[in-house]
Amino acid sequence: MNTFGTLFRLTTFGESHGPAVGGVVDGMPAGIELDEDFIQQQLDRRRPGQSRLTTARKEADRVEWLSGVFEGKTTGQPIGFLVRNTNQHSSDYENLRNVFRPSHADFTYEQKFGLRDHRGGGRSSARETVSRVVGGALAMLALRQLGISVTAYTQQVGDIVLPGTYADYDLSLAEQNAVRCPDAATAERMADLIWKVKGEGDTIGGVIACVVKGCPVGLGAPAFGKLHASLGAAMLSINAVKGFEYGLGFAGAAQRGSEQNDVFVPDGRGGITTRTNRSGGIQGGISNGQDIYFRVAFKPVATLLMEQETVTQDGQPTLLKARGRHDACVLPRAVPVVEAMAAMTLLDHYLLNKTVRL
Repeated sequence: MNTFGTLFRLTTFGESHGPAVGGVVDGMPAGIELDEDFIQQQLDRRRPGQSRLTTARKEADRVEWLSGVFEGKTTGQPIGFLVRNTNQHSSDYENLRNVFRPSHADFTYEQKFGLRDHRGGGRSSARETVSRVVGGALAMLALRQLGISVTAYTQQVGDIVLPGTYADYDLSLAEQNAVRCPDAATAERMADLIWKVKGEGDTIGGVIACVVKGCPVGLGAPAFGKLHASLGAAMLSINAVKGFEYGLGFAGAAQRGSEQNDVFVPDGRGGITTRTNRSGGIQGGISNGQDIYFRVAFKPVATLLMEQETVTQDGQPTLLKARGRHDACVLPRAVPVVEAMAAMTLLDHYLLNKTVRL
């Protein structure tokens, strides 16, 4: 599957070391102003080489529009786009041609397809997420007109955890540091840990949190179209993601219903709201009008610049030390990817909701 979504759909193509990556967005509403500066800003937040903490690969990641845009606005037709690869070092991967990197997709791809692109992993490379960020940025432009915003930030790196909840911080401050954590002191500790791990040739994981504000009541469906299930599927499709939870998540499993229930109260404007938001903005699979918040767990990157035991393609034990340019921690560059997948999911559900309720 290379297509994501139902009514708002993104189909991606391209490999890490091919000439380009790109995609086709179908279902984008017509008449949305194409804010190219905003879209490029989102790509710049994801692109490699943006700080000493990320891979040194240098890519401009400039998007070229092929269709679906006229006089600066979306036409409602398929939007084709292209982002060219310009800084591949394919020779760095030659020692991976006949061996499998531990915990990487190398082995499973080889078994499934009978061949694989050893140069950066082909489609299993995080380079594929460039297309997701473009699709997500387009979705954000549509959500902007509905008053819906999506903001993600780094909440944890290794054992360093940002204390409190998202409500305790100005999330816009996350863009003021390379880690994308909204607390400067915590961000500095996270950066020091990533730098230390990188110097050892190792990698480290963590958690990205995401908050959706302005989401109306009614997105999602009660059975197989639950909004949180769609968000979870979207997040788990991102490279290196190992877990998803929303609201109180697993922490709520230790509580009683009397501790966890969100009590309904008048909102003071003739409507209804809840006193708390332990449900994370979704109840019964449907958005309830509160902030939607969730967390995404990322494993350490599988490619290490240190010696590991592995096997060759014919099953012979060997030692592998990868070469090339790799992230020691994927989280800083994954923040805009989480936002993109959330935005596309929300716009898709908004359009689906319009088809069942006029």
